[in-house]
Amino acid sequence: MPGDALKDLADFIEEELEDAVSKYVFEKDELVVYTTAQNLDRVLHFLRDDKQTRFEVLVDITAVDYPERAERFEVVYTLLSLKQNHRIRLKLNAAEDTLIPTVTSIYSSAGWFEREVWDMYGIMFEGHPDLRRILTDYGFEGHPQRKDFPLTGYVELRYDEELKRVVYEPVKLTQDFRNFDYLSPWEGMTDVQLPGDEKATKPAHGWVPSKKGGHS
Repeated sequence: MPGDALKDLADFIEEELEDAVSKYVFEKDELVVYTTAQNLDRVLHFLRDDKQTRFEVLVDITAVDYPERAERFEVVYTLLSLKQNHRIRLKLNAAEDTLIPTVTSIYSSAGWFEREVWDMYGIMFEGHPDLRRILTDYGFEGHPQRKDFPLTGYVELRYDEELKRVVYEPVKLTQDFRNFDYLSPWEGMTDVQLPGDEKATKPAHGWVPSKKGGHS
């Protein structure tokens, strides 16, 4: 159960930002506050500057992809207050074409975090001074953390001895993905005759016990 101090903090934030915060919940005893892209700047300025909150450290920005939703992305900001010894997660929903305002003017560390979210999910941060890929290569196609991104990717790279450089090529799988039925070797043996059983009757559908306890 969350402590009284965290509950009081949640009530205080909701009271002070009533029109900018849609709700708050406790997930695994951690405070999660929900807002919108339009209210993001206001909420973060308040959480950073108010003497009752003092969330002066931006720990991380990440996202979660829910393709079945109209607003498929959930953008998550993790904040830390060293003064009050509290952590908080701020969440907002975004569609593929939603422009999230950059918060680099509020937290300088947001620059790299927002680039990572753009690289992995394709979420746009309006006003970012240098929004480009940070983990994948410049010519990379797609955004790897999206649920609809193929496991194999679209291209593969190798070092070409003739060209003396790395080249990109379409993905070529040596074998297709295999589906496993998790049967043991004995359960999977059907219509098989083992060496030494040539004189026995070969069953049509695997081993079948006879009424006398032998093999049919």
